[in-house]
Amino acid sequence: MSHDAASRYGESTRAIHGGQEPDAAAGAVATPIYQTASFAYANVEQAIARSAHLEEGYNYTRLGNPTITALEEKLAALEGAEACVVFGTGMGAASALVMGLCGAGEHLVCANSIYGATQGLLAGPMQRWGLQVTFVDAREPSQVARAIREDTRLVLVESPSNPVLRLVDFEAIAQLAHDRGVLVAVDNTFATSVNQRPLQHGIDLVMYSATKYISGHGDTLGGAVLGRAELLREIRTVEVLVGATLSPFNAFLLLRGAQTLPLRVERHNRNAQAVAAWLEDHPLVQRVTYPGLPSHPQHALARTQMRGFGGMIAFEMADDTQARALANAVRLCTLAVSLGDVKTLLSLPAHMSHRFLSPSERREAGITPGMLRLSVGLEDVDDIIADLSQALAQMEA
Repeated sequence: MSHDAASRYGESTRAIHGGQEPDAAAGAVATPIYQTASFAYANVEQAIARSAHLEEGYNYTRLGNPTITALEEKLAALEGAEACVVFGTGMGAASALVMGLCGAGEHLVCANSIYGATQGLLAGPMQRWGLQVTFVDAREPSQVARAIREDTRLVLVESPSNPVLRLVDFEAIAQLAHDRGVLVAVDNTFATSVNQRPLQHGIDLVMYSATKYISGHGDTLGGAVLGRAELLREIRTVEVLVGATLSPFNAFLLLRGAQTLPLRVERHNRNAQAVAAWLEDHPLVQRVTYPGLPSHPQHALARTQMRGFGGMIAFEMADDTQARALANAVRLCTLAVSLGDVKTLLSLPAHMSHRFLSPSERREAGITPGMLRLSVGLEDVDDIIADLSQALAQMEA
């Protein structure tokens, strides 16, 4: 399904048919797993032409594979993007994005509320290799504007952010960055293309941990970067040279998951809205952060640039002791890292996903000792609420 053809179809149709046509060789309806390291050439002339990129075709799976290509085409169709590059992990995508667009001695502006490993990458290895990074509160476009310098190459944000669900005004950030000749990339993992399309608001590149909602079943790893083909060339080069390639089998699993993405996200949205409202009314819960609640400080922005509010909730107990007690008391919800699974997953960001940030960095990111992150799954919502209710009741006893 071409970029132009994709625009003619609805979201569920693109999710099912994007990148996937019956196999030309055998007519297989499901895209085959091309589980091979290399591909045979018809003759020496073809080998030379493909190796020199003078002829389309496959050489070696690190450079390309039909199963992987199908996934890239599907994700591009869902996002409304010109092109896509997929990776072995979400962090492979983040690393290639930064390395492909920024060089030693250049500058990057990053939101201070972002996935912990991304922040660790930028504050650690990338700075040791010569990249200069400034972290700002990206909720305030003026802070981003003040941080941009002559040598700034990229602004990287996440919205809603992990784990505190801060939002970024895409159009405001894109305009001020583009006025200075700077690209903007958004980690769209929490929202997915179903709930928001950053590219439609002027953003240049979208990044995913495909491990999460695109997979949807907690059984594979993957990452993706999407946008204009010209911007993705250097990013794909980095992927090939550092070996961050997705395996054909994992591409197959992600293809299968992506086909039901719109259907699943609709249920995630509905369940999370109900759970968030219930938590907000519970006397032991100090605070609930969910973009779909009127109490969210950026609820108006969420209504403007999001079509749905997602399956992620952050809520706070009085202190670390209470947060631990709740996490130990749940029965249906699973205490685990990651998110976007069909199962409801609960985590303590200060001890898990963002544990390696300093206490001051966690405070700046809005992560308190009593915070829990809830990835609301697809179970019957009454069962999710009942489990949280019994866990909280144990604390009241």
